Amino acid sequence: MNLRPWLELARISNLPTAWTNVLAGWLLAGGRMEDPRVLWLVVGGSLLYSGGMVLNDAADAAFDREHKKDRPIPSGRVTARAAWTGGLAALILGSVLCVFLGGASLGFTALLVAAILAYDLYHKPWAGAVFVMGACRVLLYLVAGSAVWGGVTSENLLLGALSIGAYIVGLTMVARLESRREPVGWFTILGSRALLYTPGFVAAFGLLRGGAIEVAILIFAFALLIGLASRLMRKGGAEIGCAVGWLLAGIALVDALAVAQVSFPLACAFAAAVPLLRLWQRKIAAT
Repeated sequence: MNLRPWLELARISNLPTAWTNVLAGWLLAGGRMEDPRVLWLVVGGSLLYSGGMVLNDAADAAFDREHKKDRPIPSGRVTARAAWTGGLAALILGSVLCVFLGGASLGFTALLVAAILAYDLYHKPWAGAVFVMGACRVLLYLVAGSAVWGGVTSENLLLGALSIGAYIVGLTMVARLESRREPVGWFTILGSRALLYTPGFVAAFGLLRGGAIEVAILIFAFALLIGLASRLMRKGGAEIGCAVGWLLAGIALVDALAVAQVSFPLACAFAAAVPLLRLWQRKIAAT
């Protein structure tokens, strides 16, 4: 069996950002790394992410047959039926692992699955789907955090979840520019930039409230990343795709900012993953 088409469907090069999301949500809620439940949450979160990505292609099969003929389904390397079956199976199994072995809230897990399906089915015809994409990452944080709290009562967890959600909405808005030929309004451009910078603003606010000074290093790295992506976006054309690649890899840096006050060494490990993820994208496309 040739696994590469399935790896392409699952956008496997971006999978580690689901791991950092889960670990960030877990730690911000007060979880401990030696707790075995976190492993099940990581595995379950991986299946939820991968299943959602596979279903994204399954839902877009008709569009891809006309505009992206090299994708696994229109090229005939994976059938649409297999993609629907595999994607839905991954969502079900991922949910079971998160709830029954990871201890996550059934309610938050169900909301996450609903958000994934809603985005996959409606992201093409509905511009507001960018907010649903942001909600998917917010809910992944909350699913992981709910395993510790049995609910969500942590201010740090909520701030981290909302920060990643804002970043993802901004990133998704930028990603949509890849396929647009008409001029983009200044309001859309400024809005996407503001959303992308949100995690940095939140981290800076935490620093001003007495956070560890070393977090400033990560804030500076984050500002450089957004600055690089913005510069590439201004060039337009193929450079927008490059900018999106950096921003996708940057999800790990957003998670680093979120957990820096809890575990700075782990935050540095998240940040160090960014260039590695960008290199991996050269093997398997992340979009």
